[in-house]
Amino acid sequence: MQSNNRRAPASQAGFTLVEIMVGLAIGMLAMVIIIQVISVFEAQRRTTAGTADAQTNGGIALYNISRELQLAGYPLVPVTASPLECTTLSINGSADTTVPNRLSPAAIVDDVVGAGVNASPSDLLVLRYGSAGMGGVPTQITAMGAPSANDATLITNFGCQAGDISLITNGNTCAMSRVTAIAGTTTATLADTTGGITGADFSCMGTWTEVTYGVNNGNLVRTVVNNFGAASSNPVVAGIVNLQVQYGISAAANSNQVTQWVDASGATWGAPTVANRNRIKSLRIAVVARNAKTEPSVVTTACSSVNTPAPTGLCAWEGSALSPAPTIDLSAGDPNWGRYRYRVFETIIPLRNMVWSRDTL
Repeated sequence: MQSNNRRAPASQAGFTLVEIMVGLAIGMLAMVIIIQVISVFEAQRRTTAGTADAQTNGGIALYNISRELQLAGYPLVPVTASPLECTTLSINGSADTTVPNRLSPAAIVDDVVGAGVNASPSDLLVLRYGSAGMGGVPTQITAMGAPSANDATLITNFGCQAGDISLITNGNTCAMSRVTAIAGTTTATLADTTGGITGADFSCMGTWTEVTYGVNNGNLVRTVVNNFGAASSNPVVAGIVNLQVQYGISAAANSNQVTQWVDASGATWGAPTVANRNRIKSLRIAVVARNAKTEPSVVTTACSSVNTPAPTGLCAWEGSALSPAPTIDLSAGDPNWGRYRYRVFETIIPLRNMVWSRDTL
C-alpha cells in the first residue's frame, strides 16, 4: 500500500517573494526616517552644545580681562606730582620711547593681525600695574650716593623690598629701576640711579607687571612681562576669535565724565600724548566667541551699521555718529566665517586709578 506523506496545504503556508520585498521596503523606509531624525537631533545637539561652550568661553574671557583691568595703574598714587603727569620716562637708565609711556595703566593696539582665523584685525589690550603691599606711597630722597654710589637715602624705606621696581618722580620726569638691596630703615640700593636727586619723590611699586591680551589661532592669549624682563605667552581661553576695545575719554582734563568712545587709531588716539592719555577714563570691551560647529549654510551676517541704533548681524555694540562702534570683520581669517554662530560679550570698565587721580591730572 502506497503511503501518503504530503502535508496538509495549511502547514505549507509562508511569505511570498512579493511580501518579503514589500517588508524590506517598509523596513528600509523606516530606517531612513530614523537616521534622518537622529541626524537632525545630532545637529541640533551639536549646535546647542557648541553655543553653550561659546557662551561659557566668552564669559570666562571677559571675566579674566575685566578682573585684571581693575588693577591697571596700581599703585600710582594721585599725589600733586603724579607719575601720570610724566612726559619723560627712563627705564633702567634707557629712555622709554613707548607712546603712551609705560606708566600708562592701559593702552590699546588697534587692528593687529594674528594667525589662522585671527588673520582678521583684532585689538591688543595692554595693562600695567604693580604689586606693592604698602600701596606705593611716595617718600622723599634726602641724599644720593652714600654710603655707596647707587644708594638712595630716604626719609623711610618702609614697604620697599629687594627686587621691587622703584619709581623716582621729579616734576614731569620719571625713572624706573630695580631695587637691589635694602639697608636699615632709610637706605635703598638701586640698579640704576637715573633721576635720583635730593628732593625727588621715591616709591616702591613691587613687581611691575605688563599684561597683553590678544587673540591668535582662535584663542585668547595672555602675555606677561614682569619687571621689564622676558615675555611669557599662554593661551587662556579657547574659542575666542576677536577682541575689540575702545577708549572712553573725557572732554577735558580734571573730568571723569566720558563723553566719547574712540578707537586707538589716527593721529590723536593711535599714539596719544600724556595729556590726552590722562583723558582716558574707561575702556569698552567686546569679546567674540565662536561656536565650533560649521553650519551647512550662512547663519551670521556682517554688522548692518556701526553708527545707528539697533544694528543687526555680528556687532560689538550699538554705536552712534559721535562714537561709532568698532567693526568686527572675520572674513580675512576664514572665508566661511558666516557659517558659524557667535556670541559677543561686551562691558564697560572704569580705570579706577585714573578716576581717582582726576584732581591731579
